[in-house]
Amino acid sequence: MDVTEKRYLELLSRSFPTAAKASAEIINLSAILNLPKGTEFFASDIHGEYEAFSHILRNGSGSIRLKIDDVFGDELSKEEKRSLATLIYYPREKMELVLSQVDDPEAWYGVMVPRLVAVCKRAARKYTRSRVRKALPKDFAYIIEELMTENRHGVDKQAYYAAIIDAVIRTDRGGALIEALCQLIQRLAIDHLHIVGDIYDRGPYPHIIMDTLMEYHSLDIQWGNHDIVWMGAALGQRGCIAHVVRNCARYGNLSILEDAYGINILPLASFALDAYRDDPCVAFGLKGNPDLSPQELEMNVKIQKAMAIIQFKVEGKLIDENPDFGLEDRKLLDKIDYERGTVMLDGVEYELTDTVFPTVDPADPYRLTPEEEDVVQRLEQAFAGCEKLQRHMRFFLEAGSLYKVYNGSLLFHACVPLNADGSLKEVDVFGRTYKGRALYDAMERWVRAGFFDPDPDMRKRGRDLMWYLWLGEGSPLFAKSKMATFELYLIADKAARKEVKNAFYSYLDDEAVLAGIFEDFGLDPDASRIVCGHVPVKVKDGEDPVKCNGRVLTIDGGFSKAYQPTTGIAGYTLISNSYGFVLAAHEPLESMRAAVMNELDIHSSRRVVERVEKRTLVADTDTGAVLKQQIADLELLLAAYRCGEIAESGK
Repeated sequence: MDVTEKRYLELLSRSFPTAAKASAEIINLSAILNLPKGTEFFASDIHGEYEAFSHILRNGSGSIRLKIDDVFGDELSKEEKRSLATLIYYPREKMELVLSQVDDPEAWYGVMVPRLVAVCKRAARKYTRSRVRKALPKDFAYIIEELMTENRHGVDKQAYYAAIIDAVIRTDRGGALIEALCQLIQRLAIDHLHIVGDIYDRGPYPHIIMDTLMEYHSLDIQWGNHDIVWMGAALGQRGCIAHVVRNCARYGNLSILEDAYGINILPLASFALDAYRDDPCVAFGLKGNPDLSPQELEMNVKIQKAMAIIQFKVEGKLIDENPDFGLEDRKLLDKIDYERGTVMLDGVEYELTDTVFPTVDPADPYRLTPEEEDVVQRLEQAFAGCEKLQRHMRFFLEAGSLYKVYNGSLLFHACVPLNADGSLKEVDVFGRTYKGRALYDAMERWVRAGFFDPDPDMRKRGRDLMWYLWLGEGSPLFAKSKMATFELYLIADKAARKEVKNAFYSYLDDEAVLAGIFEDFGLDPDASRIVCGHVPVKVKDGEDPVKCNGRVLTIDGGFSKAYQPTTGIAGYTLISNSYGFVLAAHEPLESMRAAVMNELDIHSSRRVVERVEKRTLVADTDTGAVLKQQIADLELLLAAYRCGEIAESGK
């Protein structure tokens, strides 16, 4: 035994000071290796749709209803099962409704508690008792553990268990116990949650989703392009702020800024309504129908145009400051003929759909007016000074990354940038070129530098890179040739608006190209898969989210209501359990209130996309690899104890 190994084993002996304790831990870890792997749950492109996302989390993408069927079979009617499922999903809301209608609340508690305990037992079956104990709510840990270990066929303790339930009800804690049991079932249904990007934008409640995720027991997040632009905005990056505010106005969701994050948009609204007071803003209609009053609609339209013009201006300066980004062709304000109402783009002259530009000086089109500069400065201060937003963005940094390798799955939001021939695309990042995994790693380092680097110049570079990640051709989060915001607003010709997808999307069924990606990320091409989102899957047109015989799973199914006409469904979730992978396609949720009042669940169609020949155990997972190494270390310690190289202590 060399000096380094002995020093390590001496440190390990502090946690396991005797051979008996080391042996006990080896036995414990070896047993855990032979349990079925926990259920992983994947979702992407949630886009602020809290109610639908929350419901799917609560019902385990339909798995809780399957557990109810397993437990009760024909013992309960369909109506009773549906009522029990709704109670599990929304315990507080459902109890309030039920208890206002029943004549004997204590009798209802007496029926529901044993039913919920039975479902808890089924949900806990694949976990160790220690793991379940850690998941128990503190107030009821002892009670729930006792009820879950009840032997239904024994008679010795029947009175004991009945007395527990009676005492809970008698002390007016029945409702709290039911809520605790329901939350435990929800927690046990999903062992680990993967969010594959885009929590923000379009929908109205990303902040509530973030609050929910911050309390979740086990998760990781892969940043999406709509997340990264909020991260940049939180740091006061002007290009990111312009996009965030413009997007909120475009979807009629300015309340995200005001109500969710307390960002005062009154100065912006006053400026927009004044600067564009006589402007019909014909090219800046809102996406969808956000049910706004005429006054609110006018304000959103004018703010949208005001921020679009500000965006074009601040981006012009950013492009000049960052020539390595290769975005020179995105400076278009100076390509406008303001007298003729046309713009020159790629050698073609196009007529503009909107020619009212009261804040643009044709002689210096990228200069902000004093009023615009004041608005931008106020927004910078508001974003950077919002404590709640900063807390959410720090959580992104703690739980998130640009990509993740987990149990043979390569998770990222959009793409691995490729050349037209399928080779890894080299991208210039501040004077150095990277590709594949190295590109992801380099860009993530710069994102974190934008938050934490002590050098102001390095922080600025990191913040500007977040803006590039939002819209740059070489960005693995954007995955297109250009962001045609200018063209979408101001040019009617669809040819000018075309955004060409990265070649990655042309090779989703090419095994050789995908093998190159897997190898670059250190994965086995024959036993790995990519899980990504970003591009909505057009299910209604027959598009299959499963590519290359299951090597790629694209799971943007349209949580966002704005995309549901495109996809034809209301979101995908992917479930990985010990038997394989199941893809669930969801129909729209009417509302959370309807789910409680009418016991409506989200209808989901489930499809097995991969079934393993032998049930996957903990030993076959990344966690298993860690446990095996721990066992090997403990066996070395045990051998050192037995031969006397390390002395036992604490006997």
